[in-house]
Amino acid sequence: MNKQLTVEQFVASLKSGMTIGIGGWGPRRKPMALVRAILRSDLTDLTIVAYGGPEVGMLCAAGKVKKLIFGFVSMDAIPLEPYFRKAREAGTLDILELDEGMLQWGLKAAAFRLPFLPTHVGLGTDVMTHGGFRTVQSPYDDGEVVLAMPPLRLDAALLHVHRADKLGNIQALGPDTYYDEWFARAADQSFVSAEEVVDRMDHSYPEDARANIVERCFIHGVVEAPLGAHPTSMPPSYGWDMKHLKAYAASARQEGGWDAYVAGVIGADEAGYLDRVGGKDTVAALPLPIF
Repeated sequence: MNKQLTVEQFVASLKSGMTIGIGGWGPRRKPMALVRAILRSDLTDLTIVAYGGPEVGMLCAAGKVKKLIFGFVSMDAIPLEPYFRKAREAGTLDILELDEGMLQWGLKAAAFRLPFLPTHVGLGTDVMTHGGFRTVQSPYDDGEVVLAMPPLRLDAALLHVHRADKLGNIQALGPDTYYDEWFARAADQSFVSAEEVVDRMDHSYPEDARANIVERCFIHGVVEAPLGAHPTSMPPSYGWDMKHLKAYAASARQEGGWDAYVAGVIGADEAGYLDRVGGKDTVAALPLPIF
């Protein structure tokens, strides 16, 4: 029943060619410690499904991505993720760009084990031309024709939460969990990094039971990763590191910028990464952004 993994065991659970969904939203609550573990690995030819932020750009820059299925790839204050932009402009990606609602609907179709879910979204737009989508007619008296959104089935899903226990119970305390539960439900395996891992959640934090956004039966591995969302935000614990994100974005305009970022920032392990970005106290003190 112990689902706790080391980072090395997590990476060993993945294979090249997988379809991996990444939770979070833009520069918010991304499982960046797990993403950095993938960046340090020899995994490749991945299909990534995400409401994307810097994790998408980094995986593209590292040559890990074969196909990208996305609603957007943004860092909010930096509207278009720069390494994602370079990959798009170079034409190196197979892409499927979806309306945000279509992506959610595709995850839910996979979670419900359905062949499709009907939606109005996408009708009359170029997503019908470029996405290969089909329509279906209502069997009821209205006879309405709607888009049939196929399932976005995932081999693995990656999430970052505040707490997990060794049984796979999780607690996500912030207001912005968005569609993380549907990434978990749509996946054959779900891996969660957590700011803290305890033996049993009901013994340690019973007062926050409502923050368990998805049942433990959908969670296959938990990895303790304090400050593991950096440089993205983790409300209410810490904010995004916009200074870091701006420096990262600037590296995309420099010759050899990605290689320099990997060597000088990502490095060989997570403990060294946290030291290089200012230390645990500095990251933990990052103010929350105000929208």
